[in-house]
Amino acid sequence: MNDSNLAAAAIVSAARDAERRDVVRKSETTSLTPRQMAERSIIPYADGANRPLVDSFRTLRTQLLAISNENFITLVVPVTKGSGASFVARNLALSMTFDPTKTALLVDCDFRHPSQHSSLKVDASRGGLANYLENQHSEVEEMLYGTGIPRLTLIPAGRSAYGDLASEQFSSFRMRLLMDSLRSSFADRYIFLDGPPALGSPDARMLADLADVVILVAGYGRNTAADIAIAAGNFDPRKFAGVVFNENA
Repeated sequence: MNDSNLAAAAIVSAARDAERRDVVRKSETTSLTPRQMAERSIIPYADGANRPLVDSFRTLRTQLLAISNENFITLVVPVTKGSGASFVARNLALSMTFDPTKTALLVDCDFRHPSQHSSLKVDASRGGLANYLENQHSEVEEMLYGTGIPRLTLIPAGRSAYGDLASEQFSSFRMRLLMDSLRSSFADRYIFLDGPPALGSPDARMLADLADVVILVAGYGRNTAADIAIAAGNFDPRKFAGVVFNENA
């Protein structure tokens, strides 16, 4: 067999291996019971009692999919701390996986108040996003965690050595390269960034530069119309998808 035939065989073998990995990735079964899902503040979608809430997230997902024909990055941010954006980001990412041809990656970008790993009861001992951004030798695979939900993966916030200045990494070349890599590596992967509050710091605006779509979450009866307007004004109107009012805040 000549060199060209060997190269062709290697390409075919690699393609088959990738296809097998893809099949395995998409055929995962959840190990979480409805009770375990509820404990993680994930809506038990198989429970008919939750159908209205599940359908509201499915509707939001459908509206997002109508924006683009390609996979995209969605930033979900609260108006203020406690508005419930992490709950919305988590369940919106979950709703994307209802379609067996799609996967979702949830990234906790709230370095000051990280919550996704504890809510999902994930042992994030390998570190997370902050560790990756600050350590040039770390690998992406080290910060990817299973959630017990098919096709839903988590990148926790991790721990930073820079304290309140950790978010400065959001504007780094390494962060931008990471987002491009995570999106391009799988055409069926939709990325959801759980961001910090829109009011009080520039962190959310920095993350918005990396996103294709921005969703603002207001706590129902918690955030005033004036606060919502000011928060919404922080984002590019071409990216701003709207406001979600969350009664779970």
